[in-house]
Amino acid sequence: MNNFQKEVTERIRTFAGDSQLCRTAAAFMSASTSPKYSYNFSWQGRPIIQYPQDMAAMQELIWEIKPDLIVETGIAHGGSLIFSASMLALLDMCDAIKSGESINPNVSSRKVLGIDIDIRAHNRAAIEAHPMASRIQMIQGSSITADIIAQVKAVASKYSRVLVCLDSNHTHDHVLAELNAYAPLTSVGSYCVVFDTIVEDLPKEMFPDRPWGPGNNPKTAVWEYLKTHPEFQIDKSIQDKLLITVAPDGYLKRTS
Repeated sequence: MNNFQKEVTERIRTFAGDSQLCRTAAAFMSASTSPKYSYNFSWQGRPIIQYPQDMAAMQELIWEIKPDLIVETGIAHGGSLIFSASMLALLDMCDAIKSGESINPNVSSRKVLGIDIDIRAHNRAAIEAHPMASRIQMIQGSSITADIIAQVKAVASKYSRVLVCLDSNHTHDHVLAELNAYAPLTSVGSYCVVFDTIVEDLPKEMFPDRPWGPGNNPKTAVWEYLKTHPEFQIDKSIQDKLLITVAPDGYLKRTS
């Protein structure tokens, strides 16, 4: 396995310098965005609205970090909450097997906390009826208001390993406010993942009815945040591996 992993690492390192491969991946991202390619996928019955490559990357991160809490801004249909909860369930199962204890699927110290300004009634009902519901807590309200931030911080204070995912309003100012509020909750060695940084790399005309676009999006917010937060580094190896991702420059690892 050591030799295999070395081969993987070296192969990924070459991808960033393969201009043809990178152009092909970028062309696919551009061509697949408007047709809503990411809307085609679900996780355990709930629409997840993510590219499969990013889902695979998140699975790897959760398995590596083994977080006690995953904080997610943006809920929509709840697929990402279900995905994260199911990964935490697997971690609990592995812990139980190692310790020789029986597995109680309804009892877990690991949780997913989702925040959304508008949790639609039918989405809430579907999430609360899902087998993973006991692992999920939801807060309705703007993720950047003081009262919501205080609620999230109160929950996070009870956990030692925290992973953060930002995927709500994609304007520069909103994402920067989310980074200022929630990135500090990220545990050292864990990640704050900022989705839809790809907006910066796509044509402006792709977002005619949105307040975000090139120059005003999650990636510009990431760049601004990192100017004064050296404790975070962009993990380029993830985007180099995926090639197809909505989060270029968005996988932020907390190193100190």
